[in-house]
Amino acid sequence: MKQAFSVRRAHMDDVKGIHSLLLQTAQKGLLLPRALIYLYSHIRNFWVVDAEDGGIAACCALAPVWQDLAEVCSLVVREDLRGKGLGRLVVEACVADCRELRIEKVFALTYQEKFFTHIGFEIVDKSVLPQKIWADCVHCPKYPDCDETAVFLTVGGDRTHG
Repeated sequence: MKQAFSVRRAHMDDVKGIHSLLLQTAQKGLLLPRALIYLYSHIRNFWVVDAEDGGIAACCALAPVWQDLAEVCSLVVREDLRGKGLGRLVVEACVADCRELRIEKVFALTYQEKFFTHIGFEIVDKSVLPQKIWADCVHCPKYPDCDETAVFLTVGGDRTHG
């Protein structure tokens, strides 16, 4: 029987599960680790998918960086649940959040460019991204020699509502 997954906004009691999921991936060098205090203070940015076992199956955050620009970050799908569309669910929730916030452009820095291009993002040169986005990068051990790929999406949708 195929399990139906749904995405929801993260709650404060999800922080430790999100932290654990991010830490496992950060230890592999695939994203920046996030401290618990950071997660508690940015919980409103996060979307999650619950796993049947009660844990977090996937998470992703939308981090606004400027009036018309946001970053999709901290995207992780639990290893045993990959390939089930959970990454797409949380990224689509972030893009829908962009529409709600009237943010026109969203980007990500990623090692998973195939995933992002498959869901509509395009690969861009990092030099087209404003300097403002590099605030987190100074905490990365690979800075300033970033080997991630920049992907970008212009957010469509009805912007006339009010």
